[in-house]
Amino acid sequence: MTTSTSVTLHPVIAQVTQRITERSHKLRSAYLARIEQMRGRGPRRASLSCANQAHANAAMDSKTKIWLNQAQKPNIGIVTAYNDMLSAHQPYQHYPEQLRQAALRFGATAQVAGAVPAMCDGVTQGRPGMELSLFSRDVIAQATAVALSHDAFDATLCLGICDKIVPGLLIGALAFGHLPTVFVPAGPMGSGLSNKEKAAVRERYAQGKATKEELLAAESAAYHSAGTCTFYGTANSNQMLLEAMGLHLPGAAFVHPNDPLRSALTDAAVEQVLQLTEHQRYTPIGQLVNEKTIVNAVIALLATGGSTNHTIHWIAVARAAGILIDWQDFDELSAVIPLLTRVYPNGTADVNAFEEAGGPTFVIRELLSAGLMHGDVMTVYGNQGLHGHTVRPVLNENQQLSWQALPVRSVNEEVVRNVDQPFAATGGLRLLQGNLGRAIVKASAVPAEAWVVRAPAKVFTSQEALVQAYKAGELNQDFVAVVIFQGPQANGMPELHQFTPVLGSLMSAGFKVALVTDGRMSGASGKVPAALHVSPEVAQGGALGKVRDGDLVELNVHTGELTALVDAEVWAQRQVPALPQQETFGFGRELFAAQRRVVTAPEHGASTLFID
Repeated sequence: MTTSTSVTLHPVIAQVTQRITERSHKLRSAYLARIEQMRGRGPRRASLSCANQAHANAAMDSKTKIWLNQAQKPNIGIVTAYNDMLSAHQPYQHYPEQLRQAALRFGATAQVAGAVPAMCDGVTQGRPGMELSLFSRDVIAQATAVALSHDAFDATLCLGICDKIVPGLLIGALAFGHLPTVFVPAGPMGSGLSNKEKAAVRERYAQGKATKEELLAAESAAYHSAGTCTFYGTANSNQMLLEAMGLHLPGAAFVHPNDPLRSALTDAAVEQVLQLTEHQRYTPIGQLVNEKTIVNAVIALLATGGSTNHTIHWIAVARAAGILIDWQDFDELSAVIPLLTRVYPNGTADVNAFEEAGGPTFVIRELLSAGLMHGDVMTVYGNQGLHGHTVRPVLNENQQLSWQALPVRSVNEEVVRNVDQPFAATGGLRLLQGNLGRAIVKASAVPAEAWVVRAPAKVFTSQEALVQAYKAGELNQDFVAVVIFQGPQANGMPELHQFTPVLGSLMSAGFKVALVTDGRMSGASGKVPAALHVSPEVAQGGALGKVRDGDLVELNVHTGELTALVDAEVWAQRQVPALPQQETFGFGRELFAAQRRVVTAPEHGASTLFID
């Protein structure tokens, strides 16, 4: 379909956006006033004292030092999440030098303003370190703000891709919202062992039918080189949302790390961010990220069946820009947003196949063509609004960067569909509500026959206890696994990815199984019907703590209900158990004890940052 700027916006999208705007008016107005006060005019370095400048310039080469001392040319602050523990971030090792050289060619300077921590959830899954994962987002946000606090920069380039890193960088950048900001991705690794084959080996290992050596060989064949993991989990959902918000160059997300096109896009990010400074068309990130931009991000998440983690992260991101969104907004949008992709765990394809079939720019174009996104927004690329992000980057015969139109129809309808032939009429996420609280379910990953599960509860207080029960043969039946004390105030809300092969194998054996928890799952979570982020969490007295073994529990994606079918009088008399003693948790709980006392609920972003 072709894109037209005259297409009428869907009335539900207009209504939700208007409600968000009205709800956020006071906070948003205060935020915009604050970043305008921080703005200043001209190069930031001109306002520094001689001693300030000398400290900031001392280690630079002679040419850069001259330009910095003159304080007449824009200076870019690079905030990097490089480490070589994360395959996705390993390519960033040499980016600072490339960015500095590109800045000099474009008549500017660039310095690494600071680095932020970046942990790999794939390494910490099932380990005590996972208790630090969610809270690392706020540490990253604070580290980003520390880096930019030097007040020596006219623009920001953020180098980050993975789960908590992009939301943290974005929250931190919004704290310095007077600065133009572009995110610079590094791309996915090439396709290895398919996600379907990898998941099958995991299930066989959980059943005792595969050896540890076979499992390690499969995992190593799937995760085999530099670049983002190829499933559509939280990291790659980050990239989709940044594209939809106009914070990347168009189509930059899924170009491979060693592709010459990737290097060209990295240089172009420098040129583009300079065009957003006071010297050109001033476009600070705090103005670019507005109510419409946030709604576009949510829509992109829903249309692609993205990670449930973003029902937490993007609430916190929006809050950092003075914008208030909630799960009701997600749910109402999901009712009218079609599902346009099938990428693992919502299908068998990986992100490389997604990119080959059109990728984020195809999805954005299709949604715009049907009035299902706001086109009239600012982006980091040109003045065409989001319509400028519906083209694909290529290198022409002279190896120069350009953009070209995508095919009108999908080239692979097994992976990406046109908006008039979606995989499903509604989006990938649903809100569930009932006497157990409020929760999120990733409906797009769950087969239709598993959208309703009514079965006796089995209650656990840790994922280890559930796995042990499985190994002991105690779970060979229909049941709803109720796993409590997994929320942010209890143990930091680690991802409960160990459940996936266990519960998945039980489903494969023919049992009706579901998960209900105040914790969260990995963005790679697949076919298991899971009510996640149940709020209020049990550590705060949430009703999920009233469930007892044998209670009949119903999870119904069709009706949006999450209910314990227990006599009302009996239910009212039940007490929520006390949080287990601290020694039953890992070191993450102790390290972040102070933050846990003030953490917000998942539906409010599960954040310890309060930015007013």
